[in-house]
Formats: sequence, C-alpha cells, structure tokens
Amino acid sequence: MVRITHWLTTLAFLALLLSGGEIVLSHPRFYWGETGNVNMRPWLNLHLPSSRDTVPTGYGYVLPDQNGWSRYLHFQAAWLAVGTGLLYLIWGFFAGHFRRNLVPSRSHLKEIEVSIFQHLRFARPSKEDAWSYNVLQRLSYLVVIFVLFPLMIWTGLAMSYGFVSAFPLSVRLLGGHQTARSLHFLVTILLALFLIVHVVMIFVAGLRARMRAMITGHGETASNSARRTAEAAVPTCSAEE
Repeated sequence: MVRITHWLTTLAFLALLLSGGEIVLSHPRFYWGETGNVNMRPWLNLHLPSSRDTVPTGYGYVLPDQNGWSRYLHFQAAWLAVGTGLLYLIWGFFAGHFRRNLVPSRSHLKEIEVSIFQHLRFARPSKEDAWSYNVLQRLSYLVVIFVLFPLMIWTGLAMSYGFVSAFPLSVRLLGGHQTARSLHFLVTILLALFLIVHVVMIFVAGLRARMRAMITGHGETASNSARRTAEAAVPTCSAEE
C-alpha cells in the first residue's frame, strides 16, 4: 500500500506542479486579504511574463494562454492526490503504519543531532539504517502528511467560490481568497523543496537499491549481496597472467 500510494501521489504532485505553474503565469502576483488586482501592491511579484495582456509585467510580449487545460489538469490531479491521501491515511491508522514506522520514539529523538550531521555530510546510511526511517525522515514525513498536505487541500478549496459558498468559514479562517492563494503558493514551495531533498537523498543512499525497493518491495537479495562480496574479494589478473 505504501508503494502504490507513493507512486500515485508522485504522479499527482508532478501534474499539480506543471498545471499550477501554468496557472500562476496568468497572474504572477500575490496579495493578502480578500481581493487582489493589478491596481494593488502585491507582497510578491515573480517578475515573470504573463499569459494575460491585462497584467503589466514589463515584458514586451504575452505568453500563450494555457489556462484552460491547466485548470482541468490541476483539478483532476488534485482529486487523485486527495483520494490517494485518504486511502493512505485510513490504511496507515488501521494497519499501525504511522505508529510503527513514522512516530519517532525517545531513542530516535536523542539521535536527531547525529542524524542532522550525517545528512549535512551526505553520509550513506548503513545496511541496518537503509531499510528503516531515521528521525529526520520520520519528522519530515509527519509534517508533510499531517500539516503541509492538509493545508494545501484547505487553501485549494478556499480558492473555489463554489466550495466557499457552501462553507464560507473555510476562507474566513484564512483571511480571504488572496491569502488562501498566497498560502497555497508558499506550501507548494515547501513541498517542492521537500521533493528535491527527497530525490537528492535517494541518490546519496543508492538510487538503484532504493528504486528497486519502491517498485518491487524487495531490496538486494542475500545471494546477490554474497556474490558481490565474493567478487570484490577475488584479486584481478592481467591478460599476461
């Protein structure tokens, strides 16, 4: 279940990044509060060319408007992410996955400084640590699963006027539609940074072994490990010998 939901979430998140980036280009400015337009001072201006000729960007051209397909893809990928996330949450609670594999114990928390130092040195994990989550992984996964993803869903729904008409409190608690949009963008940045660090650490820990484990559910077999150890112990000979 972890592997299935992992790859479905990966597919959905990449589609959300692609379509979300295209949506941002329609108005690459961010505001706080309920309303925001070109006559207001944004708290963040990305200084990117826009796909709308009504947005002054300083560029002498307008990008092709891809807002149609990008919004359809964004909503479809969002529902895939929400459905996959709910399935993972229900299974994780009932199967004890969170308690067993993600919630750090006292011994894990005592090792947090050592884990940070090892990550800063890009140290490869030992064979024992390679098949379990260290304390930094546990904490970061818990934040992503129970803080960032729910906040992403909440802010996304709060930007929908149809949803807000039925649940007006959802946007009031955030401070307005433009605040929801700004928070949605900031959470996206945090999730993208998490993805980058996640991929980098996979390369550091061993890309082939990690990809094999996340696709098949099995790591390196004992026979393959023994064979490689034996091959490494045999001295090489030149052609003349």
